[in-house]
Amino acid sequence: MPRWQWLISRLARQLWVRTTLFGVGGVLAAILAATVERYLPWELPDTIGADSVGMLLSIIASSMLAVTTFSLNIMVSAYSSAAGSVSPRATSLMMEDRLTQTVLSTFIGSFLFSIVGLIVMQTGAYGERGRFVLFVITIFVIAWIVVALLRWIDHLTHFGRLGETTNRVESAAAAAIERWLKTPHLGGAPWAPDVALPAHALPIAGDDIGYVQHIDMTQLQDWAKEHHAQVYLAVLPGTFLYPGMPLAWVALDADAPATPEQEMQNWPGQIRQAFAIEQQRSFDQDPRFGLVVMSEVASRALSPAVNDPGTAIEVIGRLTRLLALWASAAAEAEPEDGDETPTYPLVHVPPLREEDLFEDAFMLIGRDGAGMVEIQSLLQKALLRLATLGDAAFQQAALAQADMALERALQALPLEQERQRVQALAQTWRAAHGS
Repeated sequence: MPRWQWLISRLARQLWVRTTLFGVGGVLAAILAATVERYLPWELPDTIGADSVGMLLSIIASSMLAVTTFSLNIMVSAYSSAAGSVSPRATSLMMEDRLTQTVLSTFIGSFLFSIVGLIVMQTGAYGERGRFVLFVITIFVIAWIVVALLRWIDHLTHFGRLGETTNRVESAAAAAIERWLKTPHLGGAPWAPDVALPAHALPIAGDDIGYVQHIDMTQLQDWAKEHHAQVYLAVLPGTFLYPGMPLAWVALDADAPATPEQEMQNWPGQIRQAFAIEQQRSFDQDPRFGLVVMSEVASRALSPAVNDPGTAIEVIGRLTRLLALWASAAAEAEPEDGDETPTYPLVHVPPLREEDLFEDAFMLIGRDGAGMVEIQSLLQKALLRLATLGDAAFQQAALAQADMALERALQALPLEQERQRVQALAQTWRAAHGS
């Protein structure tokens, strides 16, 4: 996705954007009611009095201001609840909730419509037919408000709850995984770990501190094509960057024309423009971030202050589902003939390592739940079942994480019977699968 499309998609998910659009729509609706009457070819009833319309607008104005303030308080409380019970990283997903944004925008748009309608009515700009048009629009706005209130009431029954917020995190993680698998290596050419970097490649270092949120592959491809070069990415979305750390390497083709030294000095700035560096990670291009947040939910639940192993057990199931999605979708997406042409062949992208995926998902749970037999038993079952999916690298990563969790369990479980139980799970599976 080009950077401008990514910025627009981020902008569209902001609360103030939708609120502004609805507010402008409400203002325009009130103003247009004063001018549309002259363009209507048929006669309209002229029995609607100014007092009746004004009373309806006054009711909307006073009630919508109170409802909006109340809804904002609920929204902030839900954010605080999610940050405390789930993870602070999950609040960004709640802030992008479309239903919440639509309902609040409806309330604010209705409030502005009523205020502007009252102001224009006091100026006498509405004629008899104009008041009828305004009355019809007001009835429509009231119906719209009623629908929004009903949806809002239903939404509040689960908004900000642990299960609902965890569902959001899982959905965001699954969407990021599916996007990566649908467009492997961000659409670039795979850069396998055993393929050496060209000796003449020039490093392009970053000059900022933060997380890589987005990489504009289109811009890098166009730059490489223009300069007869190959670009090798040193980072992926989610990487923490610091000044001097390589963002990418640039290797000129053998037939590339000579480039003046002054122009080459502009290359770092041109390459850096393709990387969006922010203070926090994003779910968009970063499949690992969803796994990290899910793992944080389980880690918080296992803390002595919360002591909620049931939530950790639920999260293990969700993480197993996500990694099974990675394994199955990766197998389906694998080209049969191996000749699939990448969208950006001049940009070489390193793979996501399966070891990192399993570490992000299960390492915290294995550490914080090391002394709980119910957690360790389920963790062994999940990891050993995942070891039957995917390719060899995926299976090896699952087994390595299972071994690490087993070592922690054997050192932390207080009873010998519990240690034997967990160890028996691992030994039985390995005996059945010959590993």
